Amino acid sequence: MKLNKKMLITTLLGILLLFGTCENSVFACTGIRLIATDGGVVYGRTMEWGKFDMHTRIAIFPRGYSFVGLTPDGENGKKWKAKYGVVGLELLGKDYLSDGMNEEGLAAGLFYHQGFASYPSYEKEKAANTITAIDVANFILSQFSTLDEVRQGMSKVRVVPVVEEALGIPIYAHWMVTSPEGESIVIEFVNGEMKIFDCPLGVITNAPTYDWHMTNLRNYLNLSAVAPPDKKIKDLDFKPLGGGSGMIGLPGDFTPPSRFVRAVAWTLTARPTQTSSETVYEVFRILDNFNVPLGAAEGSDSPGKTGTMRSATQWTTAWNLSEQVFYYHTQHNRRVRTMDVKALDFSKLGNDILYLPLDKNKRQDLEDITPKK
Repeated sequence: MKLNKKMLITTLLGILLLFGTCENSVFACTGIRLIATDGGVVYGRTMEWGKFDMHTRIAIFPRGYSFVGLTPDGENGKKWKAKYGVVGLELLGKDYLSDGMNEEGLAAGLFYHQGFASYPSYEKEKAANTITAIDVANFILSQFSTLDEVRQGMSKVRVVPVVEEALGIPIYAHWMVTSPEGESIVIEFVNGEMKIFDCPLGVITNAPTYDWHMTNLRNYLNLSAVAPPDKKIKDLDFKPLGGGSGMIGLPGDFTPPSRFVRAVAWTLTARPTQTSSETVYEVFRILDNFNVPLGAAEGSDSPGKTGTMRSATQWTTAWNLSEQVFYYHTQHNRRVRTMDVKALDFSKLGNDILYLPLDKNKRQDLEDITPKK
């Protein structure tokens, strides 16, 4: 059958537009964990969202802060008080966290998982033990200091879907939780059931499920930081064409499976770092490979809402879990800013959340090195 070239092009463009407007294409976050030779641990991630500026703020939760879980019918869900003080980055101008660390050095990050996350159905009679996806990071960071505690605590609550007004749908997510000892787990909800995976490589992206990503790595066992050896074929000598030949086949697109493979490749071949402070440099350098321009690549299709945005990667964080220090830069200012979390007295912050802007001024902080006369 002879193909109609015009019809083929039209079909392909239609497919691209379909994928360009889906929520998965605008939420392309990547999370990694690195461990220094002295045992120091750093967790970091990018936050991609190409639809609109989320106007993220830093949120500092005092010890003893009162939380109330959300439910679909507006009834109060689970109530609890913060056992630990928490510093994090909130979402959509509300008091729930997408990323954060508590005063014990436990970190948690929310990553989009639409199309695969499926929560238990809401049961009104169990409202007192119910939270929603947007409560999960708050619950984990304010209540637990170890991964064992997280496993036990999460098994005792019900996580149900609640529509987020800004999106018009529930937030479908999975989470990576990392301890200051350098271990990580991934929490997912599949077919209404919670699954908790060990995360030995310390990498997370988005869809599909975590176990699928781990299986998919078997397709890339040929990747290496070492160039392949020269070959002689019929008296002809063949040499690799420049550096990086050992990584031929490394996927470079923005899809979650490709980013997962790329993140594993970069973290496993990262330069050795002696301390957690030095490891922060490497976390930022690796995460630079996952910045997404504000354009068709990440599915931005809301020009009226993205006018003040400069990137689909709205911010990037690094959490030094060993020293309890928080670092970040944003789409507006690549200068790294820092907060010494261990210097905060979470018992003297009052009863309310303290909010801080990510950017005091939404412009790059430049150093003028022009020689003066």
